[in-house]
Amino acid sequence: QVQLVESGGGLVQPGGSLRLSCAASGIIFSNYIMGWYRQAPGTQREAVATITTGGSTSYADSVKGRFTISRDNAKNTVLLQMNSLKPEDTAVYYCNAYRRVMDMLNDYWGQGTQATVSS
Repeated sequence: QVQLVESGGGLVQPGGSLRLSCAASGIIFSNYIMGWYRQAPGTQREAVATITTGGSTSYADSVKGRFTISRDNAKNTVLLQMNSLKPEDTAVYYCNAYRRVMDMLNDYWGQGTQATVSS
């Protein structure tokens, strides 16, 4: 059974930091592209950051220079360090594990963790 369990969300003031963690089980973690997505009320889920199996990263323009994604294949964990947080970063953050091999697609999601940026 595949599980992605997020943690680390909470309430923080503007300019503050949060570190989100996602622990994966039931998959060969190192074979998966890992990503963080977010969804604010009334909006569509959007990609925040992804990291490939080789460690290459990509970021949404809105978070470049503020957020850092990293992975630890030994611990089956992906992290999202969020600095200089803004109120518009408020959302539920979801962890994603994605792998496509020819016609076989594996796409898993966690339950999400709430991050709220407010004074």
